[in-house]
Amino acid sequence: MKNLEKSVDEYVANVSENYHDAIQKLREVVKMNIPKGFVEMLNYGMIGFVVPHELYPNGYHCDPKLPLPFVNIAAQKNFISFYHMGIYAKPSLLEWFVEQYAKTSTQKLDMGKSCIRFKKAEHIPYDLIGELMKKMTVENWIEVYETAFVSNNKK
Repeated sequence: MKNLEKSVDEYVANVSENYHDAIQKLREVVKMNIPKGFVEMLNYGMIGFVVPHELYPNGYHCDPKLPLPFVNIAAQKNFISFYHMGIYAKPSLLEWFVEQYAKTSTQKLDMGKSCIRFKKAEHIPYDLIGELMKKMTVENWIEVYETAFVSNNKK
């Protein structure tokens, strides 16, 4: 994938055959469960769900011209990545997710700070991802974001 897509639908259409159905299903699970206010868009060359400038005019502290990112989904060469900034910024949410993942999956969790990697599409815990999406509203995310990132940058 060359990341030349101009829309989320174009991105999904260009995902390799081995990940296409999983990316589409993951996208739908997020869309069905994410609280109102988040907007889907192509973000960093991936499927993104963001807080638009209309709701958070300050934008992303790394580049204020960009809306505040929350969730991204990407098809990489060897895995599907699911980025959830709330897990990165809120330790109690991370703890909940890790605990629930262990209860619902037989696979070892492959995770970075905000990135969860799934090497096989059949190992994606769609129900758990759906539950995760319901755990943080736009207002919650803005508060967590400002506490975790914005206030730290001013010190």
